Amino acid sequence: MKPIILLIVAVFIFTGCVSVAHQPKESAMVEFNSKDTLNLTGKIITPYLVYHIVKKLKKMDGETVLKLVTDNFIAIENDIKAWSRMSGYKINKIEMFDKNLVFHIINISNKEWEKRSVEKLAMIISDPSLEKLLSPLGLAVSAALSGKQVHIFFQGPATRLLKKGYNASLEGLSKPFTRFARKSLADMGHLPANEKITQLKEFGSVFYICGGSMAHFGVKEKDLIFKDVIIAEYFTILEVMDKANTKIILQ
Repeated sequence: MKPIILLIVAVFIFTGCVSVAHQPKESAMVEFNSKDTLNLTGKIITPYLVYHIVKKLKKMDGETVLKLVTDNFIAIENDIKAWSRMSGYKINKIEMFDKNLVFHIINISNKEWEKRSVEKLAMIISDPSLEKLLSPLGLAVSAALSGKQVHIFFQGPATRLLKKGYNASLEGLSKPFTRFARKSLADMGHLPANEKITQLKEFGSVFYICGGSMAHFGVKEKDLIFKDVIIAEYFTILEVMDKANTKIILQ
């Protein structure tokens, strides 16, 4: 019994930027009545936060200010500042309360966003297991939300991530505990892999799938979640990576 317990503990520690560093706690709520206030307390995973920030900002008029309320957590503060520097959205000020941070974010017009010089991120993903996808998909979503054009090449067993109905799970002896892992991750703001892939598509990401891996891992062209997935192999992804400003390869 002890090895299984240790394995479960190891899985949750492995999720890194996830659980042991900080747990969501009840916040002494800061009350704002403005229609341009976004309350995202209770979640600490910043790609989740920024996705909802960007969605809200794009619905607002240019040059308006969004009041964002989050938990008072240093990682959130640093990440929102970094996102602001990369994306072009400006933070007017940050208010600190006992359990909350309030960011005053100046909106930019969609035209300003589109005029930006778009950098490219290229990524290769090979492992489809739940815990191994946290960092790559989190980084990819963060890049897309910062205005970068994201290109992802799925190869080997990771080709299954582009198959309709596929849900990432824990691997090996930990697999029976997938449901509990998903619940713990969702409580913090880690969305399932298929939802992150949908978010990436929403922000214009381009997906490639290794044609040589598809049959071996039971993925047919008619089963792909998007019609415009590019079926290719090494020369295509080399060309994409050659033109990218940032390159990430995960085995």
